[in-house]
Parts: sequence; C-alpha cells; structure tokens
Amino acid sequence: MDGHARGAYGFRLPDVAARELLVEAPAHWPRLDLEVRVTLDEGPSTEHVDDAIAILRPRSGGWIELDRHAGRAVFCLSHRPTDSALVHPHLSSVAVVSAYWMGRESFHAGGFVVDGRVWGVLGDREAGKSSFLALLALSGIPVLCDDVLVIDGTTAFAGPRSVDLRASAASHLGVGEPLGVVGTRERWRLTLPPVDAEAPLAGWVSLAWSEEPDVRRPRGAERLQALGAHRGSTLYPSSPAELIELSSLPFVQLCRPRRWDRAGESMRLLLDALG
Repeated sequence: MDGHARGAYGFRLPDVAARELLVEAPAHWPRLDLEVRVTLDEGPSTEHVDDAIAILRPRSGGWIELDRHAGRAVFCLSHRPTDSALVHPHLSSVAVVSAYWMGRESFHAGGFVVDGRVWGVLGDREAGKSSFLALLALSGIPVLCDDVLVIDGTTAFAGPRSVDLRASAASHLGVGEPLGVVGTRERWRLTLPPVDAEAPLAGWVSLAWSEEPDVRRPRGAERLQALGAHRGSTLYPSSPAELIELSSLPFVQLCRPRRWDRAGESMRLLLDALG
C-alpha cells in the first residue's frame, strides 16, 4: 500500500494528479478511483442511485457513473477538466454518494478547526460561507473543507485544500487565483495549507445576515431543521438517529452585517463564543 497516498472526504485518490489539493490519507480510508471519459453523448436523462450503482447529472453537464463495489467513478464529460477541477468541484457529488453507501453523513457545509476540533459551517446560498472561511484561513484558522463536509459518527474528514470565491469576495480580500468558469460559475481559488486528514466534530455554526453582529444559540427543532436542510444527499438518512445526535452538539448562529469593514468584528465575536 502506498504510504504516501493522498485523498479527500475520507477516500484515498491514488490516480488524481492534483496532489497539492489533497491531504495525507490514512491507510484505513477506502480507495476511490476516478476516470474521465470525453464524450458528446447526452447519456442517461435522469439520476439514479441504488445499493450498487449511481448515475449523477451535474448541473455543469455530462454525467457520472459510480460503481460501489469497484470503488470507481467515471466522469462522462464533453471536455476533459483540469486536474484541479476534477478534485474541486467535480469530486464533491461523488464523495456525497460514496459516503452515503458507507453509512456516513455529508452536508453542504464548510468546516474550520479550533483547538483541534471541527466546527461545521452551514448557510443558505449566498450566505457567504466561502468568503467567511477564506477570512478565517487568512487569519490563521485552519479550514477543513469549503463546500462539502463528510462525517463518520463524529469524525470529520478534510476536503480539498482550496476555497473557491466569487469575484466580489476575491476582490475585497485581495486573494484568489482566477480560474475562469469551472462547474457552473466563475471562481477565484484560494489555496489552503495542509491539515490533518481527520478531526473530531465539535459542533455547528450557521450563518445569517443581520444589521449588527450577534451570536444566537438555536434550540431543538431549529437545529435539526438546519441540518436536514443542508444534508449533502437527498436520499433518506441511513441512520435518522445519527442526524438527531449530530443536532445535539453545540450549535451557534452567527448573525452579521453585509459589510466587509465589519467582517473581522463578526469573526472575532464568533471565535470568542466558541472559545
């Protein structure tokens, strides 16, 4: 076995060339092979997931064939993506289904590390998750993942080592390599430093906009509803009880103004609350 295998989302990815975007993968992570097939065929018209095979239809076009028992994902696309684009964003939907097959939960969420433990970052579209994570990274806070958080029990797995920003965030923060259109939108990529492949989950942070910075502590049903709304898979949870247990972890909501000149203030307020 390759002692220097690299991976993301809890999977070893031995055939991926963009190793700088991956973390050192523990030997117990299962292997997942990625292939690209360039084709102009339209492919299957609908998505399908059963216990052994999955067909996914990315919004950016083409389709993905997953074989559970072979541990393989074949990307059928009209053009060959760059090595880095294959890792992010194309890998994320494959990781979600592959994690589901293993009984793991996944969330459309970021994650950052405080005192060796991970806080998952939830937020609706345009909630500013990636820009908030970039601000944390630039402040020296380790970022575990950008847009998909995979969890096994309460163990969180590192995602690709990048945060992809929109034009306004990249401009305000003064960072990000322009990638052009990747997936369905233009991206400016902030490369992240290495992190541990796994870390225990501490709890959750949800993001919301408000006139003034504030930290709330949602209760009961509100927590479970937030987690359910941001699950990575729309398939029925393999363990509904686990979702309830995850919602019982510490949970805070950061309310913050849509103002870059107060972004640092909001971040410090959150870190103080978590500390």
